[in-house]
Order: sequence, then structure tokens, then C-alpha cells
Amino acid sequence: MSKNKIHIFDTTLRDGEQVPGCQLNTREKVKVAKALERLGVDVIEAGFPVSSPGDFNSVQEICKAVREPVICALTRAKVVDIDCAAQALHFAKRKRIHTGIGSSDIHIEHKLKSTREKVLEQGVAAVRYARKFVDDVEFYAEDAGRADEEFLARMVEAVIAAGATVVNIPDTTGYTLPDMFGAKIKYLMDNVSNIDRAIISVHCHNDLGLATANSMAGLINGARQVEVTINGIGERAGNTSLEEVVMIAKSHSGLNLETNIDTTQLFPLSELVSDMMGMPVQPNKAIVGSNAFAHSSGIHQDGVIKHRENYEIIDPADVGVSASTIVLTARSGRAALRHRLDNLGFKFDKDDMEVIYIRFLEMADRKKQIEDDDLFELVNSRVAIAS
Repeated sequence: MSKNKIHIFDTTLRDGEQVPGCQLNTREKVKVAKALERLGVDVIEAGFPVSSPGDFNSVQEICKAVREPVICALTRAKVVDIDCAAQALHFAKRKRIHTGIGSSDIHIEHKLKSTREKVLEQGVAAVRYARKFVDDVEFYAEDAGRADEEFLARMVEAVIAAGATVVNIPDTTGYTLPDMFGAKIKYLMDNVSNIDRAIISVHCHNDLGLATANSMAGLINGARQVEVTINGIGERAGNTSLEEVVMIAKSHSGLNLETNIDTTQLFPLSELVSDMMGMPVQPNKAIVGSNAFAHSSGIHQDGVIKHRENYEIIDPADVGVSASTIVLTARSGRAALRHRLDNLGFKFDKDDMEVIYIRFLEMADRKKQIEDDDLFELVNSRVAIAS
């Protein structure tokens, strides 16, 4: 396996589905899981089996339906959770238990009402117990973004020694800045003696709008798994967006970060998740938003018409979008109007074009956006005036 291979761990069906009002039934979850398999993700976190009978059933059915990705089930560092996860994963071809506990003093004191030493013991015990059921155990050090670095390093080293194959370093509250988070990953890479025996994973939240930036900082500093969701959905302000991380890696070849993702599936899968969960994608969302490849400024339109790469660093076809869109508004110029009229089969000389353009601006000032029907009206009125 290439040392530059990035494992894409999709948690749309677990962390993403925790958005209030966006729960999916088992049939819908299986449909999304199959689409994620076609996309090429390495790991699907299918759910939190102990949380409800419905979630247990969904994890079980996904295990039956999906064969290529690793199927992962979340647990707390508790025997009852791990037992339940192991049962739910019974039918999986490739299975992983994802267990863990808080690592920051805030969580240890105020959530767990415990001590560093007791938490460390509980985490190690959970990993050892999970290894009785599966060979692939991921440990999450919850709230690692705010954890003391020395204690975090002790925890990571201890759980790897106990058998963890992947160690997840989450920025659970979305608190860190990219340089802080990158430095934290580098500190672990430099100070955990057995870190070569596990994959370091990053799981970032978007409370300050930095989830993707923090995830990239983690990958650049040595993490080789990134935990993401389609459209960046998830708790509170959401998780790291799968499509953003994948296209950053693809666009910046100098980073030497490789994924198995079929990027042409990104836009169709974004639409599927959005429709199923009833969560519209914001128009200006990177990569998959409706405006991601739309141009309304006259200067930008002219540049894109002349050469797409003047204003687009991604070919729309690479993410499953049929083509860029030239949106006609009062900000559009002559080049955009002529381009659209040419596509509709109309040809005008310079003088006629100038008259049509003036009338176009008058109409555009009255309407937010000019559609093809409006252009037919403009052309017909021009012909009527000329005759």
C-alpha cells in the first residue's frame, strides 16, 4: 500500500445522520451505503448499534448488502456497547469496531467525572475487549483537539500497544486552528514510539468553519485516514466534507495524497443524500453547490467562455456535473449574451447585437435572472421592431 494512500472513512450514516430531523430508515441507509461503495470509500461507519434496535438492524443489513468497504460500528468504551457492535457486524465481510473515550481534561472532569489514569485504563480495556471480536479496532480519543499533548500521546501509545489498528484524533468541538491541529498530529507522529503500528485518523467538526482546513493540516502532517460526510452534514455545524477533501487532494497533486474515490460520483451522491435527508445543499457549497460552477459576472463569464480554466480550477465533469452554467443577470456582459444566443441558434451582426443587449439590460434590471424564454421574447420583439 502506498504511504500516500488516504483512507476515506465515511460517517454520513452515523455522525451525519445525527442531524435533527434527518434520520433515515434501514432501506434508505442501505441505498446510501451501496452508493458509497460505488464511490470508492474505504470505510463506512454504518451506525451506533447499541443506541436503538433500528440502528442495530441498519448496521446488520448494510453488512449484508455491502462487500468491498470495511463496515464500522461505533461504541463507547463499555462492554455492553462492544458486545452489541460485534453482533451487528456479524455478516460483514470486513469489519471494524470503533471504540473510545474522552481525552481532554474538560471531558474527563465534567463529562466522565473521572481521572486521567482511570480514563486511560478504560480506553485500553475497551480496545483489548474489542480485539476479541475483530482484528480491526479503531480507538477515538474524544475531544483530542483540546487535550493535553503529553497525555494524548500516552493514550495513543497505550491503545496501540493494546491492539488498536487505527487511532482517531477528533477535533470534536471544531475548536482548533489548522496550524494547531497540524502541530498536534506532528507531535504524535514524533513522540509516540509505536505509531508506525497504526493508522492515524482525523475527524474534524465545522463549528468555526475550519473542518476541511484542519483535516488537510492533519493529513499533511502524517494522518492517513480522514473521517468525512457527504455534503459536510453532521452534528451542530457539521463534519468535514468528503467532496472537499477529495477534490483538494486531486487538485493539489504536489501534496501526493491519493484516494480511491471515483469523483464523477460526487455530485449524484450529494443529490441523493440531500433528497433523502431533506437537507438542501447551500448554493455556494464548494464542489456540489448549485453555484459551484455557475458564473453571473460579465468579466468572469467572458473569461470562462474564452478558456474555462480562467475561472475554474475543477472541470465540472470531474465531479459529475454536466457543464458550467452561464447565468444571465444584469451583471452579465455582451459576451455571455452572445454565447447564449449562439447556443439557441441566433446570429446577429454587431449593430443588432447592441440593440438586443440594451433591451436585455432593461429586462434584467426588472428580473433577477434571464431565462431562455426571455431571450426568445427579446429576439421576437427585435424582429417585430425591425419589420
